[in-house]
Amino acid sequence: MSQMLNRAAWARVLPFVLFMVILAVRGNWPASWQAVLDAKWVYGIGVLVVTGALYWFWPQYTELQADQRKMSRMNWTLSIAVGLVVFLLWIRLTEPWMILGSPTATFRPVNEDGSLQWGLILFRWVGAALMVPVMEELFWRSFLMRWVDNPDFEQVSPRTASLKAIALSTFAFTLAHTLWLGAIVAGLAYAWLYKRTGSLWAPVVAHAVTNGVLGIWVVVWGQWAFW
Repeated sequence: MSQMLNRAAWARVLPFVLFMVILAVRGNWPASWQAVLDAKWVYGIGVLVVTGALYWFWPQYTELQADQRKMSRMNWTLSIAVGLVVFLLWIRLTEPWMILGSPTATFRPVNEDGSLQWGLILFRWVGAALMVPVMEELFWRSFLMRWVDNPDFEQVSPRTASLKAIALSTFAFTLAHTLWLGAIVAGLAYAWLYKRTGSLWAPVVAHAVTNGVLGIWVVVWGQWAFW
């Protein structure tokens, strides 16, 4: 595997792996450690660590730097609209048969007296709305979707991505989410945006809109299960 991944690939893979490991640690946080550090704060640590990794590898993300000029007003509007549609479908595709397993860690930023923990909420929202879209789109779309077509993925134009690449990367994306049907919709929508616009910023913006609006909705209505 290492022989098939160049420096640009590792720059997209490692932040994602770091994030998944931190989520697994949070989900399996021993109860005896709660007195030292509340497991909910592990997510905040993850945001800082992964953001640091993205900053470190930023020179490798030449695609993000070059693609800014491809984001016309139409592409911005389309990306925002897709993000909103995915959000609306995400909170509705929640029937039991649409759910795969259960989250290893729920995030309920509420004190024992019922008051909200705004520090935790801020970290969670910033992570979900700003860090995750960049980190995940670099991995799922920029790397994996193109890598399926050619291990030298930087030579693959997103506009030429095959149906096989879109299907396989979306399938893998789905396995990382409990709301599997919602994840299929989101994965296909973000992949379509990437292919249509040729700019990674399009799925990043759509993903950020979905997660950002979802976070506000979760806090306003107390729907912590979505976090």
